[in-house]
Amino acid sequence: MSLTAVLELETSTVDRRPCADRDLDLLEALRLHEPTAAERLVATYGERAYRLATSITGNEQDAEEVVQDAFWTVVRKIDTFRGESAFGSWLYRIVANAAYQKLRGWRSRGRDLSLEEVLPSFDAQGGHVGPIADWSARVDDPSVQTELRMALTAAIDELHPVSRTVLVLRDVEGLSNCEIAEALGLSIPVVKARLHRARLFLRKQLGEALTPLNVTTATPCDS
Repeated sequence: MSLTAVLELETSTVDRRPCADRDLDLLEALRLHEPTAAERLVATYGERAYRLATSITGNEQDAEEVVQDAFWTVVRKIDTFRGESAFGSWLYRIVANAAYQKLRGWRSRGRDLSLEEVLPSFDAQGGHVGPIADWSARVDDPSVQTELRMALTAAIDELHPVSRTVLVLRDVEGLSNCEIAEALGLSIPVVKARLHRARLFLRKQLGEALTPLNVTTATPCDS
């Protein structure tokens, strides 16, 4: 199934109750084609749109092109916005779709995760198979923080673009599941499922990446 099909699959089941729109003044300025409307659009959403585009494409230059194209689309098609969702959600969907198109244009990244891949493994007695890394006590260690950032970036990069975007919008941008569903044209259950699996995958990857650190750190104390 194509990525476009994935995005459009649940469109008809999205909760259509729009979140409160706080951009009415900006929306009116864009519709009236006021001279400063485009500047206000960039000032209001430029940074967040760029972060979203970067999280999907993984490339700063591509993200810049995506945001420029997306904002130009918003300005040109502002009269097609019917208020069925918040203006910000509508804009995010345009940015996300532009980023997806950029990805599809020259590479294929990320894959869908099955629940079996991200859940912990258990033996016949119900115990965990393999060691479980407990690095919480060392989270303030600068070396651990560096490893965490590297492992987190690598893990996010492996996610399917849809799952990666859901994760970024929820855990970085702070959008609600309702707002994410509106922005990406997905149902709320699909958003919840992708977010849950993405979080489990990140937790698993971080644990595997930091397990060698725990072993190495413990060795001098045992000698």
